[in-house]
Amino acid sequence: MNALADRLRRPLPLCLLLGLLALVAALTGLRAGALPVDLRDVFASLGLARAADPALAVAVRELRLPRVVLGLLCGAALAVSGATLQGLFRNPLADPGLIGVSAGAALAAVVAIALGVTHAAAPGLLPVASFAGAALTTWLVTRLSQSDGVVRPAQMLLVGLAVNAVTGAGIGLAANLASGEALRTLTFWLYGSLGRAGWEEIALAAGPMLFAVLWLPRRARELNALLLGEAEAAHVGVNVERLKRELILLTLLAVGGAVALSGIIAFVGLIVPQSLRLWTGPDHRTLMPASALLGAALLTAADTAARTVAAPLELPVGVLTALLGGPFFLFLLLRLRDRGEWL
Repeated sequence: MNALADRLRRPLPLCLLLGLLALVAALTGLRAGALPVDLRDVFASLGLARAADPALAVAVRELRLPRVVLGLLCGAALAVSGATLQGLFRNPLADPGLIGVSAGAALAAVVAIALGVTHAAAPGLLPVASFAGAALTTWLVTRLSQSDGVVRPAQMLLVGLAVNAVTGAGIGLAANLASGEALRTLTFWLYGSLGRAGWEEIALAAGPMLFAVLWLPRRARELNALLLGEAEAAHVGVNVERLKRELILLTLLAVGGAVALSGIIAFVGLIVPQSLRLWTGPDHRTLMPASALLGAALLTAADTAARTVAAPLELPVGVLTALLGGPFFLFLLLRLRDRGEWL
């Protein structure tokens, strides 16, 4: 048993296992729903087997497949962003949601919706607004968390809480000012959902998100060096300031795109990398690709549960991730306290 556990801590076996888990989650998401679909019919609907019933094929390709693709993409983006921020700030509590990046991205998109901006009227504007909100929030949190040029973990968490409070108030104000279709759309941003984005919306934001997910693991060695401290990383040849700018920009692309497509889905960026760090250790060469795969599997599975556990009603997927993430966050805080690393 110990030998098997040791093997599963190695990068290749672990990533193969998590890739298989993501595949299972994707196939389950295509099968499950108000109308269960046989696996053979799923393959037929995707053109991989005998001809499928036309109505069934449309339901699988146009309704369920976009949700599965979006779950895989957003889950990977949020998890890799969480792993990146934790390594960059050397803080196990760093998460796009906890430090306010997701809320800032959502606020910008919500304001645009309240002002009457729709995808039909201005294609691509909502993702751009989301990216801008994420950028501004990240800059603000980073600046306010610095003391003598060093980002302080306790300050970052407190600043993130304040930013979340302010952006939450802004979202509430926008909701009060909105009406009709805009108000119904705002609920999507507040609680998170994978059900509103279609292929056209995914195509607009998938490129930057996929680029960030694939590029961030290439900076794993530099992040490993950064864990020793900025001065030590500079001594081994890492351009620390350039690395910071690059990682923050890529995180903005990932988080901004995820929020633009799915609204606020909290704690994925905290649960996934921290669970893997407890299992495999802090080496980002293993942690980052494994986080992408596990994040994709987790969010896809959570979305499947959200639309089936109370069928025909559909629960917001952000509610389920918060139910998982809240207790995990408390566990992490207590673990840090017991190790003498309380903030």
